Formats: sequence, structure tokens, C-alpha cells
Amino acid sequence: MQQVRAKKFLGQHFLKDLSIAQRISETITSGPTIEIGPGMGVLTQYLLKNPNIQLTAIEIDRESVVYLKEWYPELHLIEGDFLKLDLNIIYPEGEFNVIGNYPYNISSQIFFKVLDYKDRIPVCSGMIQKEVAERLASKPGKKAYGILSVLLQAYYDIEYLFTVDEHVFNPPPKVKSAVIRMTRNKRRQLDCDEELFKTVVKTAFNQRRKQMRNSLRALLDVQRDNVQGTKEDRLEWFLTRRPEQLSVDEFVELTKLIQLKIKN
Repeated sequence: MQQVRAKKFLGQHFLKDLSIAQRISETITSGPTIEIGPGMGVLTQYLLKNPNIQLTAIEIDRESVVYLKEWYPELHLIEGDFLKLDLNIIYPEGEFNVIGNYPYNISSQIFFKVLDYKDRIPVCSGMIQKEVAERLASKPGKKAYGILSVLLQAYYDIEYLFTVDEHVFNPPPKVKSAVIRMTRNKRRQLDCDEELFKTVVKTAFNQRRKQMRNSLRALLDVQRDNVQGTKEDRLEWFLTRRPEQLSVDEFVELTKLIQLKIKN
């Protein structure tokens, strides 16, 4: 059967190196698992060999769907757009993992969707653009540290596992890739308003090179004069920092201070 043509508009780069595919498959060991964008099944074949994994694959490309049904008839395959699917319909109850060689053009959107199901997804792993992987795993104070770093690290421990060169793909991408694994941490919920937390993080990083006094002006009526009082002093300390200097816990504390400020 003819191979599937990689489609640029879908961000497809098919992995050729079977040893790398096997290593990626081993990042998840058991449980119901969704594979996003299986393509020609290079990762799928190893996931199917694991008797402890109950695999469901989601593929948007019709040509890939036909190929997968021919070569992997035992695969539970859903034709559709992962970003638009209600995962609660696929798995009405219980936990499920997510894995894939993710299309580079929608990888950030995939991780934001994983966050929507964070209480049901214990492990999310796979291959993405190296730059994005570094961003996800970055610590405070680093150039790569940003919105995704904070929002994902609030709920997941993130491991940068290994780098993948361009030549193992068809067609080769213009950038290097990396494999990551995100494991749900013990933080069931944040000690603040979680929606406000997201807003604070996104607003702060919209002007990441400036002090947060400037970027958070829309959320607070912040004057340039220092404010008095213990809590106000602490808020003032945050406002003189840049967002990449703050840890997840410090963003939580900042959000709580902003909550108090808004109420007053």
C-alpha cells in the first residue's frame, strides 16, 4: 500500500527512526491512552504491543485514516480533530494518558487542552519542537520561561527526556525536536482563584521584558508611588519584578494579593 503523503498544512513530519519511536512509546507504561496524530503508525505499533495500554488513536488526516485501518485493523481509531473533540465522550470516567508525535503548529494548543482535563490526565508525553520543549521545562529566570512554563508546571512535573535530530523525519523539519513527559503533581488545586491565576500569568508575560507594574496595570489601579502596609509592600515587591523571575508559587501568591486588591 502506498505511503501517506506528509501535508504541510497539518504540520506533518513522519518519524522514520523505529528506535526513537520505541523510546517514546516507553514513556507511558499502562492505562487507557490517547495517541494524537498517529500518521502511518510508527509510534502506534509499539503502543499496541504493550498489553497494559488500552489505545485510542485520533487522526484528522483522511489519507492516514485509510492507511491505519489497512495496516492496524485492531486499532481503535477515531477520525477527527483532537482540539475539537470532547474527551469526556471518549472516556466517560477514569483517567487516561495522552501521547503523540505532535504537529508542531498546534502543540501549544494541545497542551492547553490537556490542562482543561488535568484532573483526568496523569501523564502526557511525546515529541514536540525542541524550542517548545525547552519552554515547557524551563525554570524561573531562564529566557525560555513563559506562559506555558508556569501554567503547565502548576499542575505537572515536566521532564525534558532527549533531543531528536532533523534527519530522522520525512520530510525533515527545519528545527530539532525533543521528547518530554509531563506527570501530574500532587497539587490538586491552586490556593487562589485559578481563572484569575491564568489571567495574571498571561497578562504579565504579554510584556515580559517590563516590570509587572506596567503589564498588570489593566488588572490593578497601580500608581507609581510605593504603597504602605505589609500586604501592600509585598504586592509592591512583585510589581517591581519581571514575570520570568517568578516561580509558580510566587504567581499564586501574587494572584491572591490581586484578589484582595480587587475586593477592596
